[in-house]
Amino acid sequence: MSIKHWPAQERPREKLLERGAQALTDAELLAIFLRTGVAGRSAVDLARQLLGEFGSLRALLEADLASFSAHLGLGPAKYSQLQAVLEMGRRHLAEGLRRDSALESPQQVRDYLKARLRHEPHEIFGCLFLDTRHRVLAFEALFHGTIDGASVYPRQVVKRALTHNAAAVILTHNHPSGVAEPSQADRLLTGRLKDALALVDVRVLDHFIVGDGEPLSMAEYGWL
Repeated sequence: MSIKHWPAQERPREKLLERGAQALTDAELLAIFLRTGVAGRSAVDLARQLLGEFGSLRALLEADLASFSAHLGLGPAKYSQLQAVLEMGRRHLAEGLRRDSALESPQQVRDYLKARLRHEPHEIFGCLFLDTRHRVLAFEALFHGTIDGASVYPRQVVKRALTHNAAAVILTHNHPSGVAEPSQADRLLTGRLKDALALVDVRVLDHFIVGDGEPLSMAEYGWL
């Protein structure tokens, strides 16, 4: 049966408008994105099939063009739309950080860093550059590594901090393994960067490690 023949309260779009997006299942959210189904399958049926094939909504959202387009009902046009939606979400989070103090909005910082780094297949080291009120001036991905490491040069971090006239920074990198626990090398690097930035009066407020769950704050563990 076509979705248009379903009871109004069961249709994904009407359900979203009445109860909010948080009330929808993964399949219902995906169905709204798909808009239409295929022969013999409604958009919701197709969405359920795709979630089963990919294994999860996250896996679908993080798929590359080739693997995404290999599935029924998907292709380059849908891939482009999806990437645009994801980028709008990241920019929305970034705008929130620019309005508020990063120290007063720790969850916003975590959400933004997850959106920027959790899907990356290789390790990336980046910095949030902050002004004197700890509002975000910019985010930069400074170093790109292999699947299990990135070479980080303190001199370059200092240079970018001075370019942005930053008063403070929040360091971050992802662990593609999904395990956010810091290594001894992570802790030593944090100390080196803290010392180097202190020479130009830039404070290191935190170092977040992004894995599968919530980003780990090294400051909260007393490792700064």
